[in-house]
Amino acid sequence: MKPKVQGKLRDGALCDVIGGTHKGKSGIVRDINTSKTGQVTITVVQSDGERFKTLAKNVTMRPGTA
Repeated sequence: MKPKVQGKLRDGALCDVIGGTHKGKSGIVRDINTSKTGQVTITVVQSDGERFKTLAKNVTMRPGTA
């Protein structure tokens, strides 16, 4: 079963984290990966340059950026 992400997950799109450890943060999607178990992980780069990894199921895409 594939996780459902609100909006189209694309490299370079703006996103908001709505769950997990990084809830409330936002940034640009980079480096989309699928693990052996099927979980989709992404790297999010914030405007200040800070990077963090999160699960795609915890992310919603901003309208008009995908």
